[in-house]
Amino acid sequence: MDNIRNFSIIAHVDHGKSTLADRILVKSKIVNERKLVPQMLDNMDIERERGITIKARTVRLDINWNGKDYILNLIDTPGHVDFSYEVSRSLAACEGAILLVDATQGIEAQTLAHGLLAIEQDLVLIPVINKVDLPTADVGGTKKEIIDVFGFSEEEIILASAKEGKGIDEIISAVIERIPAPKGNAEEPLSALIFDSHYDSYRGVVAYVRVFEGEIKKGINIKLHSTGKIFEVQEIGYFRIEPEKTDTLRAGEVGYVAANIKNIEDARVGDTIEEDKRPTKRILKGFKPPLSMVFCGLYPINTDEYNLLKDAIMKLKLNDASLVFEPETSAALGFGFRCGFLGMLHMEVTIERIKREFDIDLIITPPSVVFEAVKQNNEIVKIHNPLKMPDPGTIVSLREPYVKVSIFSPAEYIGAIMELCSNKRGNYIDMEYLDVKRVIMRFEMPLSEIILDFFPLLKTKTRGYASLDYEFIGYRESDLVRLDILVNREKVDALSSIVHRSKAQEIGSKIVSSLKRLIPRHMFEIPIQAAVGSKILARENIAAMKKNVLQKCYGGDITRKRKLLEKQKEGKKKMKMLGDVQIPQEVFFEILKNSSEQKN
Repeated sequence: MDNIRNFSIIAHVDHGKSTLADRILVKSKIVNERKLVPQMLDNMDIERERGITIKARTVRLDINWNGKDYILNLIDTPGHVDFSYEVSRSLAACEGAILLVDATQGIEAQTLAHGLLAIEQDLVLIPVINKVDLPTADVGGTKKEIIDVFGFSEEEIILASAKEGKGIDEIISAVIERIPAPKGNAEEPLSALIFDSHYDSYRGVVAYVRVFEGEIKKGINIKLHSTGKIFEVQEIGYFRIEPEKTDTLRAGEVGYVAANIKNIEDARVGDTIEEDKRPTKRILKGFKPPLSMVFCGLYPINTDEYNLLKDAIMKLKLNDASLVFEPETSAALGFGFRCGFLGMLHMEVTIERIKREFDIDLIITPPSVVFEAVKQNNEIVKIHNPLKMPDPGTIVSLREPYVKVSIFSPAEYIGAIMELCSNKRGNYIDMEYLDVKRVIMRFEMPLSEIILDFFPLLKTKTRGYASLDYEFIGYRESDLVRLDILVNREKVDALSSIVHRSKAQEIGSKIVSSLKRLIPRHMFEIPIQAAVGSKILARENIAAMKKNVLQKCYGGDITRKRKLLEKQKEGKKKMKMLGDVQIPQEVFFEILKNSSEQKN
């Protein structure tokens, strides 16, 4: 156990974390440099295309250092704020972490957030400045930032260029020398933490575990502490580039366990595994359940594909514990699902995977957050769907989720950021200078404003130099209303939304104008309205298609023509009262697509 090191690499998006992981793999000779592909630990196409890590990956490396053999368990982590939950789980299985900072960009939002998370868990941090070979690298300034923010000494900081292979030896040496070996006793009763899992069609749930005490052997009966269920271990192993079977996982080691667990709910992430006949006294601290921040409706364009969509979401759920969903029905869109995500990127990635991996074309309703309604009897109702909002007469107040936003930016953009946050109903908290050029600004803002178009606007106003991190701080009372869209005086449920009263008219006008352009003309006039309760905020009319009833009426008395026109007028009036407006599915697809693009 003295020769085992369990560590992660934490960094902001695009600071070179995956490239550094690739270099460490080559150094340990687990993969030949000629066969190395970029982002070796990112095995999803969408990860490679976007250049991001979505799913934490684990790999065991055998390395000989100064004449001694060491086992390094590297647990890769995502860098985006939406996947901070993955990071917290990875860190729980480690004793240390490499804190990677880009020399051209300095400390950014997720650098600080993940660094503080590691410190809270008492992990040993190894500060590394990456990309020092670039002409725009500010090594001195980045060193000062790291020293001022985290309190490291200059001697502790390692300079590296993962792309060029510079500093890799120093990093591996620091991992071996600075990160402590895991503590535990293989003779004690088994105590292992499930920090991740995936579903395999043949083996059932494969749990990723870190063994803290005792050992796991093939054939023993294990008990999952939270559920009390007992399973026989069928297979155990390590994570190489491909999984490798073994006979035993002992205290301090990281690996996987397959025990014919058919339901992923039985192997909850954060649960403790113990031996059936030897219960442990060391029940490990689990994780907070993931909190869904963004919700949207997913409907198949082809209604015959509902069951295919159901199967697709359930399969993704098996490998993504943070995805939540429930069936819902819309009069306009048919049968579908209301899905909850950790953030906008998590939503985009999940939808993209459904389209690619299962070949299902989707209609996606505009993303929204979970609101709370306080009723007169003090009951608090969660509103995931605007259509399930209680009767306004029974509601005392409506609340919306607020987040604490940290924005890292060059000081020259302070004014532009202040203006943007003010327009998005943000409340200024404080500002802190990292150095003479860079600041951290903190605001409290409604989450609904963050998930719309905030991040693209922030990048635009700061020329791409600002970065963003946010954390949920609770619900606060707000002046919220439900905006309904009426077509021919009939409510269209798929287009209802909960918005702030000050923005209801602006949003309603945009939707009404889009519908006027997209809905085909009928034989009668169609009014399209945006309304809050009984108050109409915006209106457009689609003109009726006209038929020339006088076309074959040549000459004759004028009263004959008037009679025909009056008859047409009465017919249109009756048709308007009884006629049903047929809104093609393509109209919903187009308007919801446009709405999502504007908000993204």
